[in-house]
Amino acid sequence: MPNLYSDLDSCINDLMDFAGERIVIGTPLGIGKPNALLNSLYRRVKADPSRKLRILTALSLQKPQTSSALEEAFLRPFIDRVFGNYPDLDYVTDLRQQKLPANIEVSEFFLKSGDYLRNDYAQRQYMATHYTHAARDMLLQGVNVVAQAVAVREQNGFKEYSLSCNPDVTLDLLPLFAANGSRVFRVLVVNRELPFMVNDAIANLDLVDATVDCPEGPHTLFSAPNMNVSLAEYAIGLHASSLVRDGGTLQIGIGSLGDAITQGLLLRDSQNADYQAMLQSLGSQQTPAQLGPFEQGLYGCSEMFVNGFMELMRAGIIRRQVYNHAGLQALINSGRITHRVSLDTLDALVEIGAIRTVLNEADVALLRRYGIVNHTVNLAGNTLMINGLAMPARLDDTITRATLEKVGLGEELQGGHYMTGGFFLGPRDFYQALRELSEEDRSKINMTAIGFINQLYGQDALGRAQRKDASFINTCMMMTLLGSAVSDALESGRVVSGVGGQYNFVAMSHALPDAQSILMLRASRESAGEASSNIVWNYGYTTIPRQLRDIVITEYGVADLRGRTDNEVIQRLLAITDSRFQDALMAQAKANGKLDPAYEIPAHQRQNLPEVLAEKLKPFKDKGLLPDFPFSCDLTPEELKIAKVLQRMKAIKDNKWAIAKALWAARGKSAPIGWLERMQLDKPSNFTERLTQKLFIACV
Repeated sequence: MPNLYSDLDSCINDLMDFAGERIVIGTPLGIGKPNALLNSLYRRVKADPSRKLRILTALSLQKPQTSSALEEAFLRPFIDRVFGNYPDLDYVTDLRQQKLPANIEVSEFFLKSGDYLRNDYAQRQYMATHYTHAARDMLLQGVNVVAQAVAVREQNGFKEYSLSCNPDVTLDLLPLFAANGSRVFRVLVVNRELPFMVNDAIANLDLVDATVDCPEGPHTLFSAPNMNVSLAEYAIGLHASSLVRDGGTLQIGIGSLGDAITQGLLLRDSQNADYQAMLQSLGSQQTPAQLGPFEQGLYGCSEMFVNGFMELMRAGIIRRQVYNHAGLQALINSGRITHRVSLDTLDALVEIGAIRTVLNEADVALLRRYGIVNHTVNLAGNTLMINGLAMPARLDDTITRATLEKVGLGEELQGGHYMTGGFFLGPRDFYQALRELSEEDRSKINMTAIGFINQLYGQDALGRAQRKDASFINTCMMMTLLGSAVSDALESGRVVSGVGGQYNFVAMSHALPDAQSILMLRASRESAGEASSNIVWNYGYTTIPRQLRDIVITEYGVADLRGRTDNEVIQRLLAITDSRFQDALMAQAKANGKLDPAYEIPAHQRQNLPEVLAEKLKPFKDKGLLPDFPFSCDLTPEELKIAKVLQRMKAIKDNKWAIAKALWAARGKSAPIGWLERMQLDKPSNFTERLTQKLFIACV
């Protein structure tokens, strides 16, 4: 059993004594970090040059930083409201300023998107690895301390700990230590704000050295507020939702595109006529039968358990249960048995060799685990006890069968999950919803090892049985015209984020006979007022090689690339390219001999333009089907309006003529009551503040 600590310093003293002069600490990505412990350890080593510290992790999160008085005035109430007492990580503060002390290193295998593009230290220390290999690579780096934040609950006087948001790498890592005999200090720090998750997330205390339940441990969880969903993102999400098959498996990610898919799935299920009308307006090639509501429901299997899954669970769309037994799952998939238990359930299990006709203890344990027989059924030697009655332990015995049917069978299969995730991160109301789950709903969610979720290796039969008709939906930044995807880095080698699990899901979709890999991207982007295409002829970096091309979606449609020739791939990608860039790309493809010289883009594909898309979706936007924030928003209605004013100010801040024009047009105009006070612009004290006040009013 682990040592119990009620204060942080005592634990850190023992940790440092154990690790010695060189501490290599592995800690989870996202919100699973024990911030108080990491900060205290960091400060101790920073003050002691004789020691060295290396931090191995990913996705280190920091509260929003402001860069101007106007930003501070707008964001401070929001930051205080949303992030509460979340303690920023000291190593992140120093890392962002590239001021880490010489005796401390930080290496991450996934960076907060775009935050470290200009940070040379973070770029040098980035560890390129697949999510499934993170545990292995931590071991290779000599990790000798593992620290994680956990949830706790007390039942019948016994404390139980949950890995909660991050069993992902931990469940892969701890067995590796045991297998190779590594000496590692393994510590859990209680944060009572974390939702208590059950099933595989329950911590095995035999694999833990220390638990810390101290005043500094609990703090507000880092929130990832929902973002505004644009019409282009809705179009992409609607196309993606149209490919999801009823009765199948779903993987989606965080952010506005994930929210767009979720809203599409909700509309498909509850407002199907409007949904089909939207897809028709977007030129979808799916048939009405393929766009129908969800009669069987979906199973969620995603490395990241996001708020969208919670919305789909609430709506009853995520409801297809799977079981951790390949044979049982295969019987359900084939329709041989149903979730309703009967003698036929037993017979089917005998047929596939999952249990024997003459039952032994393992057979009875399996039947009880899945609720096929009830708690009154036990084995005593060669005798089957059913509700106190002694019977032959034979499933071909008439009396045994009759007694089982009358008093020994369960009603419904038990132990099923309809959501499997590796880690979670999301907005505040998502965490609250997780805390408030009923015990029954909580039991249907299995937070587990990333090695199980992101690949088939080691559980091939079970993975194939559970993940039928899978839609693995991910995002990328760019796509080459030959089908390679660029998702995590630039051709200079600078990393935007990280590969994470994207490659694994793409490869798994090709390994599963009925799965599909769907990559989404915006057709174009704007920078400094200039538009450029996200579909390019070639690029000097690749995340997903073109031989793994499958389905690609932009706001202008779906390109099915699997098994296609290069000539066909180029034509299909040109069909979903922004029309402003089609001709130049087509010319490059022809010049390089990869596209039929006689090919011309059809006229109906020549209208891939933002204004045309907006016109198509306007009736549905006006009808309220495509809200800016489909689920929740941490900004108040007033803050949303002020944010639009600030966006207009930002758009003209470098254009003196535009500023002068705005100020002239706004003569005599005033801001809504309270807005100037809210932005601390009601009492300007110098020329700059007076100009800012007038420009703010002009942009209202």
